[in-house]
Amino acid sequence: MKKTIRDYDLNNKKVIIRVDFNVPIKDGVITDDNRIKESLETINYAINNNAKVILLSHLGRVKTEEDKVKNTLLPVSRRLSELLGKEVTFINKTRGIEVENIINNMNPKDVVLLENTRYEDLDGEKESKNDLELGKYWASLGDIYINDAFGTSHRSHASNVGIASILPNGIGFLIEKELANLSVIDNPERPFNVILGGSKVSDKIGVIKNLVLKADHILIGGGMAFTFLKAAGLPIGKSLLDADNIEFCKEMLEEYPDKIILPIDVVCAKEINDEVYRICFINDIKDDEMGLDIGSASVKVFKDILLDSKVVVWNGPVGMFEEEKYANGTKELCNILANLDATTIIGGGDTASAAINFGYQNSFTHISTGGGASLELLEGKELPGIKVIMDK
Repeated sequence: MKKTIRDYDLNNKKVIIRVDFNVPIKDGVITDDNRIKESLETINYAINNNAKVILLSHLGRVKTEEDKVKNTLLPVSRRLSELLGKEVTFINKTRGIEVENIINNMNPKDVVLLENTRYEDLDGEKESKNDLELGKYWASLGDIYINDAFGTSHRSHASNVGIASILPNGIGFLIEKELANLSVIDNPERPFNVILGGSKVSDKIGVIKNLVLKADHILIGGGMAFTFLKAAGLPIGKSLLDADNIEFCKEMLEEYPDKIILPIDVVCAKEINDEVYRICFINDIKDDEMGLDIGSASVKVFKDILLDSKVVVWNGPVGMFEEEKYANGTKELCNILANLDATTIIGGGDTASAAINFGYQNSFTHISTGGGASLELLEGKELPGIKVIMDK
């Protein structure tokens, strides 16, 4: 068990909390503040325990000066102030005398947010490459370090591994919740079924290798399904193909023929933007067509398997859900899982976005905030940002 924020006396302490405020912003307006809301429990706990709260987060990638302008955390600080019901002091720098003076003059219950940690990537990728000097500098600003940014815990950065290597540390409530829910795969109640989608097989090889040994079935949709269908000798037309991994798919189908479940029909079109599209069985895809969603017969096959599940883990949409005409498969699976008497875990990234956008935010046992991090946990990997945290 890892130490948590509860294991420390926070009174009058400068507590650095690494949060995940990597939210979508368009024209200066936050279009989805879910990640900010998910951080509130840990931040409020620190405030209520009389801490001086110093927040660090990244936002997007910063490779040019133009990236700094569009990836400032200023809009986040304003939204956080509204959600907390108190002023958040935003410092538009990541280090320096202004940062130090403001932090040294904080009172208990004050909240400070530093600028995007990836501003430090403009000079030698100091944040992303876990620069020792930068980690030491940030650590010098606080007394205790709390990691509550699950979405970056699979990366070794100066703002997580770097600071945690120096200060007394723990995890926040969000990471605690993520670990508790995702650990369901270690000893799942059965039947335990997995849904995997997304575009490429290469992104999911580790997950498939790990979960095929644990799951009763792995239901495969999305772009990655077509590499499996190709490996099974079926026509896929112009559908997405991960040619480098056809052999891997063939091995999985031969070794686990009863576990790997593929679509039997697809929604296809000649081009993504075509107004004309049709549903066809997988052996009827024409050479000039591409599959863009699972069809209604596939939904029924998946539903029949899922209905008696006790645990379901889903990572990756089963169609191009951003386009309404190719969203039905993903919507139907959301509806099926929402009505199950089972533990239902939704991986982060696109799957979480789809579930939330379709109105299912409160319909599952857990929706992860970290796509890459949840994927690596499902692979059975240790996450550097959590491994570095002290054990109880």
